[in-house]
Parts: sequence; C-alpha cells; structure tokens
Amino acid sequence: MQDTYLKNKKILVTGADGFIGSHLTEELVRRGHDVRAFVMYNSFNSWGWLDGSHKEILDGLDVFAGDIRDPHGVRTAMKGCGAVMHLAALIAIPYSYHSPDTYVDTNVKGTLNVVQAARELGVEKVVHTSTSEVYGTARFVPITEDHPLQGQSPYSASKIGADQMAISFYNAFKTPVSIVRPFNTYGPRQSARAVIPTVITQIASGQKTIKLGSLHPTRDFSYVSDTVRLFIAAAQSPASVGEVINGGSNFEISIGDTVKEIASIMGAGIRIETDGERLRPEKSEVERLWADNSKAKRLLGWEPSYAGVAGMRRGLAETVAWFTNPENLKCYKAGIYNI
Repeated sequence: MQDTYLKNKKILVTGADGFIGSHLTEELVRRGHDVRAFVMYNSFNSWGWLDGSHKEILDGLDVFAGDIRDPHGVRTAMKGCGAVMHLAALIAIPYSYHSPDTYVDTNVKGTLNVVQAARELGVEKVVHTSTSEVYGTARFVPITEDHPLQGQSPYSASKIGADQMAISFYNAFKTPVSIVRPFNTYGPRQSARAVIPTVITQIASGQKTIKLGSLHPTRDFSYVSDTVRLFIAAAQSPASVGEVINGGSNFEISIGDTVKEIASIMGAGIRIETDGERLRPEKSEVERLWADNSKAKRLLGWEPSYAGVAGMRRGLAETVAWFTNPENLKCYKAGIYNI
C-alpha cells in the first residue's frame, strides 16, 4: 500500500525526539512527507535523537519545541496538520513506581490534549501509541486485541487511561483515532532502561558480569523498522479508524534466552547477576507477552520483516552494530542503572 492517504497532509509527530519517534520522523521525511516534529522543550535546544539525523532529514523538518502537557502548545503545534502520530509519553516502568503523578499528567492528560485539539481543528487522522504492557501477564496466547487490560504498574495504568481517552473521542465525537499497540520494540537509539540495550552496553563496555532483573519472563520483541512501518500503515489506512491494532512479531522468547543470543552475537563470555534494584514487585512483573498480529495483517496488510528466530537474530545483530559504534556507545552510561 502506498502513502497516498498521507500525501499533501502535514504530519505532526509528537515524541519525535525519542527512540521510535525519531525513526518514524526520519522515515516519513525519506518518503517525501511534510513533517512537523514535536520535541520536548529544554534549555539546551536539544532535539533528542534528531540531533544526529542526516542534514537532508533535518532540512526537511519543521521542528516545534513544547510540552505535551500544555494544551495551548499542543494545539499550536497541531495547527495546519492533517494527521498526528502521537508517541510522546513517559515509558519507564521503574520510574512510574515513585513518580506516578507525572505519568498521569504526561500520558493521560497529554493524550487528552492531542485528541481535544484534533477534534477542534478537524484533524483527519490521529494515530495514538499504546503498549503491550496494558495487557499485563498474558491470560491467553497469542494475545489478541480483545485480551483484558490489567494495570500492573502505574505506567501501564496510565497507558490504559490514555488509550481509553483516545478511543472515547472516537466513540463520543467521531474523532478519527487509531490505536497502535506495539509489543517490545528494540533497535538503535533505545534507552538503556530496556533489557536489550542494557545487555549490549554492559558487554560493549567490557563488563563480564551483567546485572539484570528477572530472566524467566517472556517477551515478543519487534524491530524498530517494523514498528515504524506499522505506524505509517495505520496512518494511511481508513480501515484503522476506531480500531486497536497490535504490533508484534508473533514470536515469544524469554529474557534469559535473549541475553544468550546477544552474548553469542557479540562473542562474549558473560556471567549474569540478579540485581534486586532491577526486579519489579512480584505482582507488577508481566510474566508473559506474545502478540497475535493477524489483525494488522488483515486490516493494514502489515507483516513483520524481522519475524521468528532468524528475524530476531538479524535485528539483534543490527542493534549490536549500532550500539558498539564508539560514537553511539558514548551516549550511554553502562555502569549506572537508569530507571
């Protein structure tokens, strides 16, 4: 499917300075779209990961610095936009344990600001970002979009609230909202809060003892370029309006086995040490995630390019190659646990 639905529309990407948002922003520019990047205002005038984008990408960007919690700023950023891809959020689960209020303000109120402005301005499409964490520990696998929602952390509770706020505007006001629910996305630029970057950066920094949390939970890891394609497919498809759509590889692997794959790719002999600081409270740990991605295929014609064992190994190899580049590795503090 071509991007015809998005042609001649200015597209706002919130959270454009982050991990997935920067990849999405760059891909939209590469495809020839008119993109406005909403980045978090800061006194350093930093555009996050977009600061490292190629000149031809930056030359094609309209950058707006603001705060997703500010309704006036959000509305100003959305003026003249035909589509909005809303990725701005607080996502760190450990940080949500001691600062939950900020998650409500950013994730729930921020989403309200986006859909309210979309309603007032007549925006033609809003793609809202959910997360597989809203499902909690799988009650059945693979997990379909009809799986019950379980708030097992303040983060996941805030995302459930954000999802419901977004879909309520579709139900109440016919605001054209689509909800994309990525499972565990990984790849270049991911925060070291996530397990794959924390393993890679520790090994790349010469550490032989790798500090981790629980190893037995399973995840469905999705390479970032697949997640980006899903966002674009949802944005361009009228069939996605009013729908929640999973984005996963339909492949389940434990954290422990993921670590072994990374160590193998990096040719490293390591010892794993359980760090109590990295363990979630028992009832907060999501024990199992495995995506059913058949709805994305049916509605959007989307399938993961990095599927199964082979796909994951290929994605991990590309991720390792990026992180082990000294210029990239120096952006991370491998010896410090970042919640």
